[in-house]
Amino acid sequence: MLYRKITKSIEKYLSSDADRMLLIEGARQIGKSYIIRHVGEKMFQNYIEINMEEDKLGDRIFAEAKTTKDFYMALSLVAGDKMKEKENTLVFIDEIQAYDHLLTLVKFLMQEKKFTYIASGSLLGVTLKNTQSVPIGSLDIQHMYPMDFEEFLYAHGVGNLAIEAMRDSFNNAQALSDSMHNKMMDLFKKYLLVGGLPKAVEVFVENRNVIEFRSIQHEIHGLYGIDASKYEEEHDKKLKIRRIFDMIPSNLENKKKRVVMKEIEDKSWKRAADYSNEFDYLISAGIALEVKAISKPSYPLIENSGKNLLKLYLNDVGLLSSIFYRNNIKAVMEDIKSINLGSVYETVIAQELKAHGYNLYYYDNKKNGEVDYLIDDADNLSIIPIEVKSGKDYTIHSALDKFIANDEYSIKKAYVLSNEQKVYKENGITYIPIYYIMFFQNISNVVGEFLD
Repeated sequence: MLYRKITKSIEKYLSSDADRMLLIEGARQIGKSYIIRHVGEKMFQNYIEINMEEDKLGDRIFAEAKTTKDFYMALSLVAGDKMKEKENTLVFIDEIQAYDHLLTLVKFLMQEKKFTYIASGSLLGVTLKNTQSVPIGSLDIQHMYPMDFEEFLYAHGVGNLAIEAMRDSFNNAQALSDSMHNKMMDLFKKYLLVGGLPKAVEVFVENRNVIEFRSIQHEIHGLYGIDASKYEEEHDKKLKIRRIFDMIPSNLENKKKRVVMKEIEDKSWKRAADYSNEFDYLISAGIALEVKAISKPSYPLIENSGKNLLKLYLNDVGLLSSIFYRNNIKAVMEDIKSINLGSVYETVIAQELKAHGYNLYYYDNKKNGEVDYLIDDADNLSIIPIEVKSGKDYTIHSALDKFIANDEYSIKKAYVLSNEQKVYKENGITYIPIYYIMFFQNISNVVGEFLD
């Protein structure tokens, strides 16, 4: 059983008498169904699971279930003897987006309180746009992502006491011991290879077979390519969505790492606005993470962002390292000078920040250069810049230096994440090991203070 943090939210919801249906949203193959099934079967005597994607491709029992009466009748065909009382009957509607009329029906199912419900979905943002009657106030949507680094550590056998001890070191601005640091860097590099897709993690934990977990990653990346245009009806738009998705790895190898609009259709006059729907589709599918450019940052960042300059990352670092390095693990596990791991390191930080609730932004200024990530600093009503370094030159960051030197930005905190063990502050920048990213939840409240 792989530990997932979202388990607590699911258990809390299923123990309550909530008026809104909990819907776990995220890309395919990240473990949504697995964790809901695990908790549901444990908590309810009568557990009913219906996969609407399978129903749509098969008997289509729920295709015309436009009323609660229709829904109960369809449900009775597949689970009649399990339909008992609300207190002991859980109905799990998997891949609910397959039938958009079920989203409209959620409001009435929750009002009637006949059973306890939970749902999962992917491409929900796309589906809701096409839903005539959106169930406002009837859905509690929680996003789920691939396993983050902390969850990966638990899967690898690292105990809670060790993780809490590391959390204390992070909060108190302390470095780990030599042995602990070496162990954490070894596991972090393995995470760069394996990523957080549960099937890949399970294979890694069981047998460490590189070929096997790479095969799983290759298969899932292929599925994501299919999902990239699954629900689009226009053939031309499907091709553009797939093209943008396929371009992500090569874009990340470019110096700027941003999406080059003219390369999507080989049309130099195209701009980001011409592809806004295609970008939204990939992001809504959960298979791509967007990082928006900001040239003049101020708190809150969301008020200053646009899509003229955009970076896209894959949702899982293991997929990217699989594409780049295939079965060769030396590129990541050993310090090979000729290999630049910059895009891999940036991807894992994007994955971690997104999983921990942050929207993703980066600083782009023609005069001053780029800073990898910006996040809001709620405590100081300011911005926290983050620079990610994969090599030994982690102290060289001219764009970050210029950024924090700008009095107009009023920067109180700035971070450089690297392979370096030491934790220290110098010239307004705090240097911490890359694996401490796993503790960046609510960073303004938990990061330890430093003395000059």
